[in-house]
Amino acid sequence: MTAQVRRLHQPAPPTETPAAPDLGALEAISTAVESGSGLPEVIRAVARVLDASVALSDRDGNILAVAARSPADERSLAQEGSGVVVEDLRVADEPVGRMRIRLRGEAPSGALLAVIKTLVASEVERLRAPERASREAVGGFLNDLLEQRIANAQEISARAQTLGAALDDGGSVLVIRVHPHVANSEDWRPRVLAFCERGARVASVTSLAALRATVRGAAAEVVVLIPDSDPLVAQRAASGVLAELEAGLHGFTFAIGRSRVSAGVSDLYRAGKEALLAANVAEADGEPVTLAFEQTGAYRLLLPAMSENPEELERFYSETLEPLISYDDQYGTDLVQTLEAFLDCDASIAKTAQRLYTHRHTIRYRLERIRDLTGLDVGSSDGREKLSLGLKSMRVLGIAAPRGPATEAGAKGGKVSRPTDR
Repeated sequence: MTAQVRRLHQPAPPTETPAAPDLGALEAISTAVESGSGLPEVIRAVARVLDASVALSDRDGNILAVAARSPADERSLAQEGSGVVVEDLRVADEPVGRMRIRLRGEAPSGALLAVIKTLVASEVERLRAPERASREAVGGFLNDLLEQRIANAQEISARAQTLGAALDDGGSVLVIRVHPHVANSEDWRPRVLAFCERGARVASVTSLAALRATVRGAAAEVVVLIPDSDPLVAQRAASGVLAELEAGLHGFTFAIGRSRVSAGVSDLYRAGKEALLAANVAEADGEPVTLAFEQTGAYRLLLPAMSENPEELERFYSETLEPLISYDDQYGTDLVQTLEAFLDCDASIAKTAQRLYTHRHTIRYRLERIRDLTGLDVGSSDGREKLSLGLKSMRVLGIAAPRGPATEAGAKGGKVSRPTDR
C-alpha cells in the first residue's frame, strides 16, 4: 500500500516562486465549513475545487464522505486503484484521517493543497471529537464493569444511563475475539470494533461496545453489552456481529461468546464472565464460531472458579496441562492434541491413531511422554479425569494449545502427515 501513497504536489525547484493559493476556490470550501453543512458537503466542495473524485476517511479507516462521479470511481477510491493518490490529514502532528484523490485535471499548487488539507483536517477533528469522547466513556464503563471495579447497582445503572443504555431489567453480554491469520502491521482493531457495533445495533440500537483493555497475544477482543431482557435479542445481536465480521474482514478467525440474560444490574459482572468463558471454549474448539453459555456443557461448572478464584484454576492448569503446552511449544510436538483426541475416542489407542492418521506406536509413545511430563497415567481413570479437567481449565482460561507437525522419536521418520481439510 505504501507504494500507492503519493503526493499530489512535489516540492518546487529552488528557482521557482511558489504559487499563491486560489482564494476564490478556497471560498467554496470555507463556506461549507462555516455553514455547518457537514463533511459530505465539505468534500463535495473540495472535489469541485480540485476537479477530482475525493474520498475522506478517519484515522481508523472508516469512510466519512465520498464525492465521486460514478460507482466505479467510488470503488477505485476505496481500493486505492490506478491514479488514486493519498494525502494524510493531521492536526498538530496527530493523524486525524486521509483523503483519497483521483484528479481529472491538472494537479493543484502545493500551497492550495496545504490549505485545503488544513481546513478538512480541522473539520474532521471538530466533528469527530465528541464521538471519540463518547467511545472512550463507553470503553471505560465496560472495562470497569467486567473487571468489577464498579459493583454498586445504582452506580452501574447511572453510568449506563448517561451512555444511552437502560439496564433496569438487566441485559446480556457478548465477547468477540478476532485473530489475524498472519502478522499484520496495520492497526485493524478499530475496524473490528466498528463492525461489532454495527452488527449488535441491528438487534438493539442502545447496545454498548468497546475494545477490551488487555488481551493475550495478537488478538482483538470486543465486549458488547445488550441492554435487553429478551435472550432472542442477544442471539440476533451475535448473529449480526458475525455477519458484519465475515463480510468486512478477510484473513481473520472469529469466536463469539454469549452470556445468559442477567437477573439484574448487579449480575452483569457474572454475565461478562459467562460470555468470556463461552468465547474461550468456542475459540479452543474451533466450531461453532458462536457459542452461548448454555451450550458449554461441563465447562459451566468451572465458572465459579473463573469468576471468584481464578488463581486456583491457574494452579490446577499448571499442575496438569502446562508441562505439555511447554513441551509442545519447545519441540513442535502434538502431545496436547493427542491427549484431546485420546479422551474424545474413549481412551482407545486404535481410534485415536485413526483420527490423527498416525501409527499406533506413535500414539503410545506420546501417551508415555504425557505420563512422564505430568505424572498422570492416561491408563487410569483418575489420571484421565485430572487431565480432562486440565484441558477444560486451559480452555476456560483462554490458553491456546500449540499446533504444529510432530517431530519425535516415536513418529518413525519425523513429521506426521494429516489431511489439510481436518
